[in-house]
This record gives sequence, C-alpha cells and structure tokens, in this order.
Amino acid sequence: MLEILKDIDSIMYYPILLVVLGFAALYFTLRTRFVQVRHFKESLRIIFEKPSDDRAVSSFQALMVSTASRVGTGNIVGVSTAICLGGPGAVFWMWLLAFFGASSAFMESTLAQIYKKKNKETGGYFGGPAYYIEQALHSKFFAGAFVIFLILTYGVGFNMLCSYNLQSTFIEYSFYDAKITPYIIGAILALLVAVVIFGGGKRIVHITEIVVPVMGILYVVASLIVLFAHASIIPSVVKLVIHDAFNFKAIFSGMAGSCMIYGIKRGLYSNEAGVGSAPNASASADVTHPVKQGLVQMLSVYIDTLLLCSATAIMCLSSGILPSVKLSGAPYVQNALATVFGKFGPIFITAAMILFAFTTLIGNLYYIDNAVAYLNKKKVPGKKTMQFIHLICVLVIFAGAIIPMDAAWALADISMGLMTLINLPACFLLSSTVIKALKDYEQQRQYVEHPVFKAKSINLEGLDCWD
Repeated sequence: MLEILKDIDSIMYYPILLVVLGFAALYFTLRTRFVQVRHFKESLRIIFEKPSDDRAVSSFQALMVSTASRVGTGNIVGVSTAICLGGPGAVFWMWLLAFFGASSAFMESTLAQIYKKKNKETGGYFGGPAYYIEQALHSKFFAGAFVIFLILTYGVGFNMLCSYNLQSTFIEYSFYDAKITPYIIGAILALLVAVVIFGGGKRIVHITEIVVPVMGILYVVASLIVLFAHASIIPSVVKLVIHDAFNFKAIFSGMAGSCMIYGIKRGLYSNEAGVGSAPNASASADVTHPVKQGLVQMLSVYIDTLLLCSATAIMCLSSGILPSVKLSGAPYVQNALATVFGKFGPIFITAAMILFAFTTLIGNLYYIDNAVAYLNKKKVPGKKTMQFIHLICVLVIFAGAIIPMDAAWALADISMGLMTLINLPACFLLSSTVIKALKDYEQQRQYVEHPVFKAKSINLEGLDCWD
C-alpha cells in the first residue's frame, strides 16, 4: 500500500503539479502585473484595519488563522526533509515558488471575498473555493469534490503528518522509546487540541492571533543567533543553494527525487499558495473591498517561506552539519541549533515544534468546520454532530503519531495535490473577475484611503455581500 501511495505521489507532482503550479503562478503574476511587488507596501498598510463590527473577524485575524495553518511543522521538518533528501538547491525552488505563488494566494483570497456568504445568525462571513466554484462556475460537483479533498487533507493528511512530525522531535532524547513514546506524545497532543476545539471556533481565532506572532518571532530570533555565529559561511551557503538548484544533470537524471521537486513539494506544503486552504479563512474577514484581503494574504506566503523557511534552511546549511537521509526531519535542525546552543538546541526545537504543531492543528480544524458546513447545505451542523466530527479529528491526530514517516508524507502530498488541481484551474477561469476588482481598487485608491466595493462596478450580480 505504501509503495502505491509513493507512486501516485511521484506522478502527481511530476509532471502534473509541476506544470499546473508553474503555469498558474506565472500567469497570475503577469496578469496582475506583479501585484506581489507593486502592492507589497499597500498590504502592510491595510493589515491592521479594524472591521466595521467589533464582533466580526478582522483582516489581521483572518491572516493569523491562515498563517497558523501555513506556519507550522513544515517550516522546520518540511525544510529539513527537502534539504536532506533533495539537496540544498531545494531551498531555491521554495523561494521561487513563494515569490510567484504569492500571486496565486492573492487570486484565491480575493475570489473568496467576492463570493463570500453572510451568516444571518451570527452576522459573520464564510466562504472559500467551494463557494466560488459553485456560484461563478456553476459546478456543484467540483465544489463538492474540493470540499471532500479539503477534509481529507486537513482532517486526515496534514493532521496526521503534523502529529508525526512533533513526536519525531523526541527521537533525540535518551528517554525516547519507539514502542511507547509516540503513543504518549500522540495522546497528549490530541488531548490539548480537544480542549481548544470543543471551546468553539471563535476561541481558535483568538488563540492563533496571540500565539502565531510570538512563536514566529522566537524562532526567527534563535535562527538569527545561529546565523550570526556562522556569519562567515553564509555567502558560501547561498552560493551552494544556487549552484545546486541549477545542477540540471542531477535534476533530470532523477526528476522525482530532485531538489526541484522536493523544493516544490515541501514549499507547497509549507506556504499552501494556490492549494485553496487560506481562502476559507480569507472569506471570514470584514473588509470594505475584496482586494484588501487578497493583498493581506500575500503576506502569509512571505512570512511562511521567505522568512521562516529561509531561517531554517540557512541556519541548517551554515551550521557545518552535513545533511543526510538519517538526519531527515527534526534531527537535522536540532543538530544545527546544538552547534550554538548546545543541549538547549534540541529542547528549543521541541518547544517550537509543540507551538507550531498546536497552532497548525487548530488552524486546520477551522477549515474543517467550514467544509462540513458546506456539505450540510451551507449550515453548521448541530452541536452533537460537530462534537462527533471533532472527536474523529482528535483520534486522527493520535493515529498520526504512530504511523510511518513515508506514509504520513505521501497521504498529505496526495490529498493536497488533489485540492490544488481543482482550485488553481478554477482561479484561472475566474481570473478576469479578480483583475477587474483589482483595477477598481487601484482606481479608487487614487482618491480615497478606503476603497468600497460594489458588485455592479465590475458587472456582477447576485452576490451575498456586495450588492
């Protein structure tokens, strides 16, 4: 079974997803005239805007929910695995995917805002790819398929992988017992997540709003300390990354296991640009114009890959510790930190992984709630039904700690790939709508500080929130 999963995984990423991701990211970048560069300063300006209703989810809160899902164990274990198995050049392909992929993040999140729905009971908003696929493309089949793949990805694949990655950080400790420790770690993590999710979705938003920035800052600070300690090596490290990234003989002699494919796989797993996950959080934000949330969501990709993933990669490669298959995962990062922090290095990574895993899991389950609501005729199921679903998710988290590493990665890669193969073509077909909205925003911005969107301004009708 494991070999079948690995074969599907290899074919899906090369050549299918390699072509789809590359074409979409480049196309969106050109059509928006490099929106990720032109409006970077604007995205920073609007990130802290407050919603019109104090009870509504702010643009910043929606960003933190999506970042909580993006920023996680992938920033540590995903980067380490890519380098150890694909080579240092994988880092370059992560950077490239993030830069161009930011335009994909802008497209999907703007679409989620345009086609979002209003919750008449709470006054809040909800939406995501399933909603714009159904309403704009008139395809309930693909909308439903996307939701099912989302549940499999975030409720099963990513949560199992996240749980496995966390327990793997304890391998470096003397007390680790392969037959017992994974069960203990899985049980503790599942219990902690259960305490949060049974408290309700709003609590998830508040927790991630506080924890995500703190954990990101602490991790970057630790990485910078290691970088300064090995500052003289950094130029040669960057040179190594670039050289290995363009070692085409090595790339094409074994494409599926090359630095390019590992960089794309782990980069996509980490920043999720174009996957269709972040739009579910983006739709909940209360903003005056859909483009605002699209611009804000670009920042999540930069935070995740260009900041945190780069911190991990350069820290590891400048530490003097040679990457190897044996060190793949958390051990490589732990050994890198130990060159400066000694025995405290592995402990710090374990603490960071606990925070990363925890916020990733609750961010993922926020998406699950929205997906289940869509399948239930766009209404949140009753309390008992949701408790049952959350219980299953908690059990999956426990199971993830005890499955083999290859199985965890393969399941996550395949389910994520299926989501992407539905979402990106949908974004491509609806790209003209986003371009019109972007032009409307840019025209208004010349005269007012806070542009206001009206559906009729770009010839749209029947929208829940913008008529």
